[in-house]
Amino acid sequence: MNASLDLSHGPLTGIRILDLTSVVLGPLATQILGDYGAEVIKVESLEGDLMRSNGIHLAPGMSSIYLSINRNKQSLALDLKSEAGKDILRRLIPRVDAVVHNMRVSAIEKLGFGYEAVRALHPGIVYCAATGFDQDGPDKDRPAFDDIIQAACGLASVNSLGQARPDYISTLVADKTTGMALVNAVLAALLAKARNGQGQYVEVPMLETMVAFTLVEHMGGLTRNPATQAAGYSRVLGGGRQPSPTRDGYIAMLPYTNAHWESFFKDAGQEALGQALGVTNRVTRNANIKGLYKALHQITATKTTAEWLAICDRLDIPATPIYSMEELPSHPQLQAVNLFAETEHADVGPIRYVRPPVKFSQTPASVRHQARRLGQDTEAILTDLGYSPQEIAALHAQGSIRNGQ
Repeated sequence: MNASLDLSHGPLTGIRILDLTSVVLGPLATQILGDYGAEVIKVESLEGDLMRSNGIHLAPGMSSIYLSINRNKQSLALDLKSEAGKDILRRLIPRVDAVVHNMRVSAIEKLGFGYEAVRALHPGIVYCAATGFDQDGPDKDRPAFDDIIQAACGLASVNSLGQARPDYISTLVADKTTGMALVNAVLAALLAKARNGQGQYVEVPMLETMVAFTLVEHMGGLTRNPATQAAGYSRVLGGGRQPSPTRDGYIAMLPYTNAHWESFFKDAGQEALGQALGVTNRVTRNANIKGLYKALHQITATKTTAEWLAICDRLDIPATPIYSMEELPSHPQLQAVNLFAETEHADVGPIRYVRPPVKFSQTPASVRHQARRLGQDTEAILTDLGYSPQEIAALHAQGSIRNGQ
């Protein structure tokens, strides 16, 4: 990359991403790349991304979820089943640095834009596919959604907290975690290309990514081969690490070190109980973890949340009130750092959004514009590709494109 390039809009300024993703996993990843300064061209069907309709409906084609994961992108609406739509994409591919998609591999190959076809158009392309399952396995063509992956990777079982009924985590954790992995993969491949001049095929499979994510602390007895003990991190699987009851609600409190536990029991006037539970030794403390947390909860129930927060600050024990989602904009820390920003959206009106949380001292991430109407940039992109106004009008008339102007 040119060393004199103005990176004031982010470290990826000058990088162009062709975004063939939809729903949550892929769009979250490409939005982050856009926040980091990349020019992102989002290709949508003529009906638009499914997420335009999911969540709170704010305006036609604009939902709360869509706005949350599609800023800093141009919208190009194409019928990729038409030859004219495919030809537009073929003209665009040589002009981008990376292609990112989360379609099934068999589906994108059927459209004519698998890796080999795209590489033929652009030999140096970074081509990143977010798949449901590693394409070397027997499940490679199976459909994958967040619930399916949570179940398959062990998370639904972990989240049962020892109960008979498995349960999903109440957030799209598989989509969002794999989306973060997708960002890392694209950045690593772009860095490699900057060093050796070569593009490559990159695959980020949901199941395998989430198994690696889940087993970080839960590998347990699987670490030995063959396994001699059960998998799982007992400290969290037993359900002991839960919000602690107080006299007027709940608090998240986490005595963690020997000093934390000793000072907690001493301050509560229960030093002998702490000694009996082995708080001065991490091994004995972990062996008594259920009894330890039972004692913790009995003690915390004797004072108010505010009283415990003051005590924890004094003892340097990690603690926080329990915040609802509605309370987050009023969180003192988040207010102080202006995490929530406000702007006027041309189609929606006044909106609030979460700014990019990552900070760069020299090349700050930026929000240059909010999510666009379906096909809002189609005409401008086609004009840049050399299409005449008459050709664009003809493509629109025949149903190969959608112009959202």
